[in-house]
Amino acid sequence: VQLQAFGGGYVQPGGSLNLSCQIFGLNKDDYFIAWYRQPPGKVLEGVACMAASDGTSRYLHSVKGRFTISRDNAKNTVTLQMNNLKPEDTAVYYCYTRRPNGMHYWGRGTQVTVSS
Repeated sequence: VQLQAFGGGYVQPGGSLNLSCQIFGLNKDDYFIAWYRQPPGKVLEGVACMAASDGTSRYLHSVKGRFTISRDNAKNTVTLQMNNLKPEDTAVYYCYTRRPNGMHYWGRGTQVTVSS
């Protein structure tokens, strides 16, 4: 199983970015998905996640109403739409998935920089 994330970049405050994560090697849609991030000098934190069972999503408080996680099971992709970005959203973003058997996988990070 491999995860490939892309879509990061540089954006001014108030701008938008769409992160995508292509998942290779999983043929079912029964896996938990999430996005994490690690701001400079800080610990890793969960940003958004989506349950496999019912598609329920949860968000870090500071991104609620600005970020949206979604999945396309047909394409095995996970996206994170980020709107109204703020400088404090600057971080390396990682996609993550966990299978029902407990095995989990991380994608390589993609840098998001929000600055004027």
